[in-house]
Amino acid sequence: MTTDTVTATGAGPGDRVHAVRHGYARRGDRATPQDRAYTVYLAVILTLVYVAPVVHLMRTTRPLVPLETAATATPVVCLVAAAAVCGAQLTGRFWGPLVLKPFLLYVFLSTDLSPAQYLGTIARRRLAFAGLGTLLTVSTAAFLLTDLFDDPGGALLPQGVAVAVGIGAVAPSAWLWGQVRTVRDNVLLAAAVAAAALVVALLGRSAPLGGGGLWLVAGVLAVAAALLGRSAFRSVRTVDLARLTRDAARAAEAQTFAWTGTLHHALDLYRPEPRGFASALTRPDGRLRGHLAQGAVRALRTRGRAVAAVAFLSAGGALLALGVGEPDARTATGAWLLGAVAVYWGSGWVGETWRGLRDELTLAPLLGERWGGTLARTLAWPVVAVTVTAGLAGTLTALARWPLPSGRPADALLLATASMVLVLGARFLREMKSHLPAELLLPVITPLGDLSGLRVFVWQFDGLFVVLAGVLLMNGPQSAPAATLTALGATTYCLWAGLRRTGNPLHSLPTRLRHT
Repeated sequence: MTTDTVTATGAGPGDRVHAVRHGYARRGDRATPQDRAYTVYLAVILTLVYVAPVVHLMRTTRPLVPLETAATATPVVCLVAAAAVCGAQLTGRFWGPLVLKPFLLYVFLSTDLSPAQYLGTIARRRLAFAGLGTLLTVSTAAFLLTDLFDDPGGALLPQGVAVAVGIGAVAPSAWLWGQVRTVRDNVLLAAAVAAAALVVALLGRSAPLGGGGLWLVAGVLAVAAALLGRSAFRSVRTVDLARLTRDAARAAEAQTFAWTGTLHHALDLYRPEPRGFASALTRPDGRLRGHLAQGAVRALRTRGRAVAAVAFLSAGGALLALGVGEPDARTATGAWLLGAVAVYWGSGWVGETWRGLRDELTLAPLLGERWGGTLARTLAWPVVAVTVTAGLAGTLTALARWPLPSGRPADALLLATASMVLVLGARFLREMKSHLPAELLLPVITPLGDLSGLRVFVWQFDGLFVVLAGVLLMNGPQSAPAATLTALGATTYCLWAGLRRTGNPLHSLPTRLRHT
């Protein structure tokens, strides 16, 4: 890129922005063709090993979410659309479409271009790609999980396509809105989306529409996409450039961590800073409060994470109760898996005590080795919070469906408890993770090629893999006691592997645990 290229006579803001991005894309440290080829190769291997069997299984069995009529499909579609909009808003608060490379942002800030000129051009390009990706994702999910597209000549096919296009249009607009508008505006939008989804779902099931509920949803999505997009782009000129600079630096650091194999360190950068209640950790006489009280106070210092934890744990507990209460039902496995995953995610947001445990086990003990006190202090709050919140939601769900369809409440309680223990073990395994082990980078030669990248991928999401595999094994053709033994065995392995990651010798573990 030369100076004449950027400052050519008559060059508009769009041409100048394109010239800067074009020059940066051809920098010396850009990805090589070999790097791109390896990425494509790894994606093909993952598709053949994981995606293809799942797709084949889903297409050869009955749909997981049958949508036989428009009246049945409208509430489900409203729920999916609302979740897509709110999820896009939340994503935009942390990593929006205006987040650039720090160098690029610095170059643009040093020019005479206004933020609307260079940020608006880049945002339009990114929102177009995001809309296409959202459309493909929604269409693929509908094709695999529902029967909307099973009848090419049916009335639901064009309506389903219209709704998919509408979600693909409104989600990118909400993504930009989440970044450029304030927290208050985002909360108001989320509330409005929930109210609109409820109203449209009720209208879609009413008789006057005559099976046109999905057309109503598509129309509402189109209007919402136009209004949100126009309002969001008008707010680009007032974006906080100082906050955008900080977000760009944090995103660049997170990308570095992710590409070097430490995805959990990248996610740690987006943990909210604790605020308030610092004095509540101690009693009036200066002594520390109990373990549960300390954990609760630390959780309340990050209110957003605490609210998310309660929501996911409650939803997970309810889904677990649905899954284990009727294990032979067609939707039981899906409910069981989703419930376990929701509890797994919620268990990581109940507080910072997991990180404290990892730090105390990996760093040098300055005041002597007191493992018993460490475990009691750090594990008391997350174990109690996860068990009580998810257990209470599961109990209420079971009472609402009493008597249980399976007719075996003892087995259901045993399976639910075993699932909770498995989830906590998987969370312990994940949180004890530090740096990427060097042995995972060694080549694994197979007839399919080098699978070392696959090992790294599994290591990044090992806790989630343990939860999914454990629930599938527990859901096999075995009794409840046998499934419980399977969960206990997987949990024992997670505890053993997690302690090994801390670098502590395991042969002296019983002695250390006695020192409280």
